[in-house]
Amino acid sequence: MEHLPVEVVGNILSRLGAARDVVISSVTCRKWREAFRRHLHSLSFNSNDWPVYRDLTTSRLEILITQTIFQTIGLQGLTILMDDVDEFSASTVMAWLMYTRESLHKLNYNVRTIPSLNILDICGRQRLETLVLAHNTITGVDPNYQRFACLTSLSLSYVSISALDLNLLLAACPRIEDLDLINPEIAMSDAQVTVELSSSTLKSMYVEAISLDKFVLEADSLENLHLRDCALELFELVGKGNLKSFKIDDVSVIHLDIGENAENLEVVEVSNFTIIWPKFHQMISRSSKLRVLRLWDVVFDDEDEIVDLETIAVCFPKLSHLSLCYDLRDGAVHYSTLQGSYSLENVVLLEVGWTVINNLFSEWVEGLLQGCPNLQKLIVHGTVSDAKTHEDCRMLATFTSSIVRLMRKYIHVEVQFEYE
Repeated sequence: MEHLPVEVVGNILSRLGAARDVVISSVTCRKWREAFRRHLHSLSFNSNDWPVYRDLTTSRLEILITQTIFQTIGLQGLTILMDDVDEFSASTVMAWLMYTRESLHKLNYNVRTIPSLNILDICGRQRLETLVLAHNTITGVDPNYQRFACLTSLSLSYVSISALDLNLLLAACPRIEDLDLINPEIAMSDAQVTVELSSSTLKSMYVEAISLDKFVLEADSLENLHLRDCALELFELVGKGNLKSFKIDDVSVIHLDIGENAENLEVVEVSNFTIIWPKFHQMISRSSKLRVLRLWDVVFDDEDEIVDLETIAVCFPKLSHLSLCYDLRDGAVHYSTLQGSYSLENVVLLEVGWTVINNLFSEWVEGLLQGCPNLQKLIVHGTVSDAKTHEDCRMLATFTSSIVRLMRKYIHVEVQFEYE
């Protein structure tokens, strides 16, 4: 270790991340202390990493963080996450940010201060590439003054911001590629909660726990879109057909429109979602490059709707990963495996699951296996309740025996069971 260059020691300390571990390691010898002062790249103060943070008084904690940061030179990554910690002095926190901002490439910030700080004013016009903000308020965004010329990744969690300021913030990031919006508090001036965002460089967007009347996203370069736990009356995506991955999980939406963005889709995952299958299928039917299709815990608007797997085989010839959750309602299986003939020749991974297990499940799985001649792996997901009746146990035993008999016919297929 004594022959390691001081720069390498700095890289080692940077990979430790947690400030407490870095400080303890730096006292090893003179070289490690020098590496800490001159060659440390990243530092993290996280109240979840060390419970003692919560036991210290705010003033003592401020002193501890200040002493640690001011011993370093040229920090590129700084994480300050202080959950369940009282408010810090705004002047102290500003000193941390002012000291490090010229060299920072990544800032992960969740600090409550009195009075509140405007992070955009402090960190704008610098070299910041990644900004992760939580539990903060953003107001009065000025794209000309608060400009983030190098920022490519932005994450806002539990942040209060108006719809106008959110769009202006995107405009202030001319190179942004990744945007995460997690449970934002959207301040609106009128009764209708409407958000309209526009970015020509955005490639990936994740939206969670948001409730809006209207959400319009104009993003010509968007490739990945994931909506989770959202309530929307209207969601509209305007782009130039670059979307490759579209995921919906536990979303309530009355009108969903992705326009002409389905042609290059490779991944479509729909979970916990009420679906009008003919309309949804029409929306993605031109996705001839589709490789992954997941329909899990999907509620069909019309109980008589049948997902025709023969049509899926024709529309998605490159499909290699198929996930379907078996749902029996009033005796009708929504995924037809017995009607017509189909061959999903490129499907090598098949995932199946059930909401309510019964004697028909193994027959349904067998129908799927017959339609996937080149299958390599089968994953069976199931739910087993804590309170099991004798009938539940008998049904599970019957199912297990059926699957064992079935897999003797498909010995080339690897089988995996996942129960919860």
